[in-house]
Amino acid sequence: MGTNGPVYALNLFDIVDREEYLAYSKRSAREVAAHGGKLVALGCFRETQKGDITPRQVLILVEWESREAFQSYLDDPALADLHPHRERGAGNYIWHLFDRLEGLRPILKVSSAAKTSI
Repeated sequence: MGTNGPVYALNLFDIVDREEYLAYSKRSAREVAAHGGKLVALGCFRETQKGDITPRQVLILVEWESREAFQSYLDDPALADLHPHRERGAGNYIWHLFDRLEGLRPILKVSSAAKTSI
């Protein structure tokens, strides 16, 4: 989709080093907010309903003002000492970015070329 608006970062992971992840979490909320991110959801795995993904212990969903805001968080030299704590503290990390949608119409839209072949 590639919009200029908000993006959602879905984080799924396991805690592999408690002390390292604590060191990350003590600063991360403040730094995420300073770079245009807002925590939307924080969860602990409960159960699998359907699907083939290996469960992770933790879910974090962050809304970023833009893709650029997310990248500024990753690239900020003042945070060079912060990100390694996340990397050492979390394992089996899945980090996906999603564009914000107002509805499913853009995804479900059938291209005009497909319509003519039907």
